[in-house]
Amino acid sequence: MRPSDRVILQKMIAYCDDILDMVAQFGDSFDAYRRQKPYQYATAMCILQIGELVNRLSEEAMAETVQVPWRLIRAMRNVFAHNYDRAEPALMWQTLTEDIPVLKRQLQAVLEAEA
Repeated sequence: MRPSDRVILQKMIAYCDDILDMVAQFGDSFDAYRRQKPYQYATAMCILQIGELVNRLSEEAMAETVQVPWRLIRAMRNVFAHNYDRAEPALMWQTLTEDIPVLKRQLQAVLEAEA
């Protein structure tokens, strides 16, 4: 894996951490998420940035890490960038609370395997 790919994965992990910190700070309930626009916007920006970073990864890195759902991450980024007003809050909450922790573990495992 290229050094630049490692840096990108580290940045993605940092955004996952930011999301997990926001869930802890704002509240870990869907109701808290649904009621607070700043919470929604801040986490959406992190997801958008994760998707942008995927676009910077080399094809080689993505091919070596097929366990990470790169295509789905890009698709979620596109929802947040182009159709945010139509994004379902329940799906967004699921992404934050279920998918992001899994993604963080996957990315950490990739970096550890490459060390």
